[in-house]
Amino acid sequence: MSAGTEARPTSAGTYAPRPGAAPLPRMIAAQAALETKMLLRNGEQLLLTVVIPTLLLVLFSTVDIVDTGSGKAVDFLAPGVLALAVMSTAFTGQAIATGFERRYGVLKRLGTSPLPRWGLMAAKTLSVLVTEVLQVVLLTVIAFSLGWSPQGNPLAVLLLLILGTAAFSGLGLLMAGTLKAEATLAAANLVFLLLLVGGGVIVPLDKFPDAAQSVLGLLPISALSDGLRDVLQHGAGMPWGDLGILAVWAVVGLGAAGKFFRWE
Repeated sequence: MSAGTEARPTSAGTYAPRPGAAPLPRMIAAQAALETKMLLRNGEQLLLTVVIPTLLLVLFSTVDIVDTGSGKAVDFLAPGVLALAVMSTAFTGQAIATGFERRYGVLKRLGTSPLPRWGLMAAKTLSVLVTEVLQVVLLTVIAFSLGWSPQGNPLAVLLLLILGTAAFSGLGLLMAGTLKAEATLAAANLVFLLLLVGGGVIVPLDKFPDAAQSVLGLLPISALSDGLRDVLQHGAGMPWGDLGILAVWAVVGLGAAGKFFRWE
């Protein structure tokens, strides 16, 4: 042992440094930081989480393509794009990344580390939340530059974003933990496109037939975008109906993911 690494006794029978796992909170924080760095370095993930929502917000706010009703287009679009950002990170991005980690055995190896499996899931959730904060800040700045005038209760917005994240995370983990990686990649991108078109993000739900509206309104993206729009555009109070829909999706998605998720 070299002089620089020699373990010296600090008291009778005690040596430093001591071998062993780091404290659990430190392990979760370190894994969350790693997950966030990997996500931000991934070009495909950046396309989903940053580029597409930003382009949609700028394009449809400045070009009169879709009839968004009375008022400024950005007032209608900004809440929907915020909902899209949550879905892109918590569902699409997390499903694809976790699916390929499962395929290549990364999850299996991490499952044998001192970090418990629930700790790994907690780290992934923290990474999603950090990414969403960055998305919300970026999109809010861009929306303000386009003339956005938000209103309403910030607490209601926060609850909608949290429940929306929980709902989409559960669905994303369920998909990643049950399907093959290639199937997850295809299905997650397909769902992203379908919900972008039919989830009230860009096209108002009242543009669809009445029968379709009743079904589309129960989707998590519709509940999140409509709830955010009611609060931020119309200044409504607590959107209990939309919060309830998101809570049901969160319970079902996370419960099913916890029961059926396969680590290998």
